[in-house]
Amino acid sequence: MNGKVNGAVETCFGSFHCYAQYLNFSHPLIRGRFNPKACAWAYGMNIFNLDAWRHEKCTEQYHYWQNLNDDRTLWKLGTLPPGLITFYSTTKSLDKSWHVLGLGYNPSISMDEINNAAVIQFNGKMKPWLDIAMNQFKHLWTKYVDYEMEFVQMCNFGL
Repeated sequence: MNGKVNGAVETCFGSFHCYAQYLNFSHPLIRGRFNPKACAWAYGMNIFNLDAWRHEKCTEQYHYWQNLNDDRTLWKLGTLPPGLITFYSTTKSLDKSWHVLGLGYNPSISMDEINNAAVIQFNGKMKPWLDIAMNQFKHLWTKYVDYEMEFVQMCNFGL
């Protein structure tokens, strides 16, 4: 990973999923340190170099920024914004085949792309356990469901 702490697939397309969407660039601490056009990444799947993590003191940085945002003026909610801050300039962009996104919103993802991926993610509103799931992707999740588990039977997944 060329000494980088984090490896992840970038998710920005034009202005979609850039830092400006997640951070408050009217705040001087954000404006002075980060580029609003910097590309965000899929925080659901990361590869970490733990030696680099310790060297860069990522845990301490994460907590530092979380404490600074106690009043919610740097960003509103979520785990992605402090991750974007912590791993700014220490993330290596991975080939998008590592992490196929969109199985909860994009019906045009090909099965070849899915089959060649290291990780698939049902991000989006149409989760495979919901009635609004996209049927062509639902089997990718249901094949791992243990229908005999009492908890699964109580959840009413619409299975």
